[in-house]
Amino acid sequence: MHFVAERQVSPRISADTASVRRWNGWGDEAVHLDLPESALAYLRERLGEGVPPHDAPIERLVANAEPSRLPPHPSIDTSAATRVLHARGQSLPDWLALRFGRIERLPDGVAFPESSHEVRELLDYARHAGACVIPYGGGTSVVGHINPPERTDRPVLTVSLAHMRRLLDLDEGSRLATFGAGVAGPDLEAQLRVRGYTLGHFPQSFEYSTLGGWVVTRSSGQQSLGYGRIEQLFAGGRIETPSGTLAIPTVPASAAGIDLRELVLGSEGRIGILTEASVRVRPLPKSESFHGWFFPQWERAEAAARSLARAGLALSMIRLANAAETLTTLRLANGGAALALLERYLKLRGYGDERTLLIVGVTGDISGARSALAAARDIAADCGGLYFGTQLGKRWQKNRFRGVYLRNALWEHGYAVDTVETAVDWPRVRAMVAAIEGAASSSFGSEAIHGYTHLSHVYAQGSSVYSTFIFRIAPTYEENLQRWQRLKAAVSEAIVANGGTISHQHGVGTDHRPYLVAEKGPLGIAAMRALFRDVDPDAIMNPGKLC
Repeated sequence: MHFVAERQVSPRISADTASVRRWNGWGDEAVHLDLPESALAYLRERLGEGVPPHDAPIERLVANAEPSRLPPHPSIDTSAATRVLHARGQSLPDWLALRFGRIERLPDGVAFPESSHEVRELLDYARHAGACVIPYGGGTSVVGHINPPERTDRPVLTVSLAHMRRLLDLDEGSRLATFGAGVAGPDLEAQLRVRGYTLGHFPQSFEYSTLGGWVVTRSSGQQSLGYGRIEQLFAGGRIETPSGTLAIPTVPASAAGIDLRELVLGSEGRIGILTEASVRVRPLPKSESFHGWFFPQWERAEAAARSLARAGLALSMIRLANAAETLTTLRLANGGAALALLERYLKLRGYGDERTLLIVGVTGDISGARSALAAARDIAADCGGLYFGTQLGKRWQKNRFRGVYLRNALWEHGYAVDTVETAVDWPRVRAMVAAIEGAASSSFGSEAIHGYTHLSHVYAQGSSVYSTFIFRIAPTYEENLQRWQRLKAAVSEAIVANGGTISHQHGVGTDHRPYLVAEKGPLGIAAMRALFRDVDPDAIMNPGKLC
C-alpha cells in the first residue's frame, strides 16, 4: 500500500501546540519541576548553598541588538526578537550567554522556508549577499552547532526548517516514510502512529529536536538498541547545497561505490541543508515495558549489561547507572517514605552504598517480549541482580523527556549542570568512567563539583559513557565560563587519552572541534574539508563547525 500525505499536520503527542517555549532555558514555560527539600539538602551537603543569579531580561538583549546587515528579502525576518530567539542552543555556554545577557553575535536574519525550492533560492541569495548560512532545526544543540561565528565580517542568515514538518509520503510496502526535515519528534511520531507505525527514535531532546538535526548530527535515541541509531534508520533524502541539489535515492542495499548517505550523516550543515529525509519505520510494537534491577556493585552490573547486549534478545534499551548516579537519582526524586523504605530494604538485602541501578526496555511481539524478559532475568540474576519489576521502569518512562527540565530547576536554586558523553570498547569502560569523573573533579580545584555516570547505549563491542556534573553558579558570567572551559577541556582530554570518541550522540559543533583530529587523523580531516570545498566553494555553510 502506498500513501501520500495530505497537507495538514497531525497534532503533537507530547506538547501543547499553544505552549510557549522558554527563550533562555529548556522546554515549555508551563512545565516546572520542583526540587523537594530533601534534594536541596543533598545538594547543599555536597556543593554548598547555591545562589540563584539574576537573569537578564530578553528586552535587554533585543534592545542591544545590532542592526541587520542583510539585504532586504521578503522571506527573511530581521526583527531583533526573532534573531535573539535563534541565536543560541542548549549548551551550558549558551545558557550563560542568555541568562547573563552576554550574546556577542546574533544572526542578521531568520528565514522560514516551506519547500526545498525556497531553500534553494535562499542559498542563492546568501551567496550573492556574501552571507554565511546556519541551518536551524529545533535549537537543541549542546555543542554550538547553531551559534553565529564570532570571527567573521559576513552577515549571518539562519534558515529555520520549522515550516517543513509534514509527512510527505508513506510507502507501506517498503516501510519508508518521507518527511520534511524540520519535523520535531512528537509531530513525526503522531503522523506515523495514526497509520500504525513508529520510527522509534527517542533522544532526550525528543520534544524539540528534529529529524534533520538527528541525521546531520548522527543522533542516538534512548531505545537505539532495538530500533537502531539514526544512521540505521536514514534511507535517503534531499540536500540543497550551494553547488546544487544532492538527491539520495532509497534502496535496501547497494554496492555502487561510496554510500552518499554517509556524506550527509554527521555533516552538521557543512555541505548544505537537508530538506527531506526518508526513514525506515516499523509497525507499532505489540508489547513494550521497562524493568529495573539493583546490583550490589558496578562490576557485576557491567557484566550483566554486557551479557544482555550480546544475547540477541528483544530488548530496546539497556541503561546502567553507577553508584553515584543511582544515589543521586534516588535523592533528587520526591520519594518520601516510600524511598526511605526502599533504601532500608536494599540495605537489608546487602545492596549498600555501591549499589547500581539497571533499567531494561523489552519491546516486540507479546511472545518475544515474554521470552526476552525471562532470559534477561536469568542473566541479571547470574550477575547478582535484584529484580524490581516495572515500578522503577515506569517511573523512568514517565519522566524520560521531563528529566531535562531539571536543568531549569537547578538553575533557579543556584546550580548549573553540564554533561559529557563518549563511547569505548568494553575493556575500557571502567577506566573511562574513572578518568572522566577524575578529570572533572581536578579541573574545579577547591570548588566542589558533583559528578555521576551511566551507560546509556550498549553494544556487543562496547558502550557509551554519559557523565553529568552539577556545581554552584558563580556570581559573574566570566567566572562561570572559565569554570566550564576548564571542565570541558579536562574531560575532553581524558576522553581522547583513554581512546574514546569525542562524541557518541551530541555531534561536534564548535565545542568538540579541537579534539576531532585525534579521532579522524590529519588525512581524515583533510578529506572532509575537501568535500566541503567542493560542494561549498564560497564557504558559506555553517563555518567554524565540525572541522
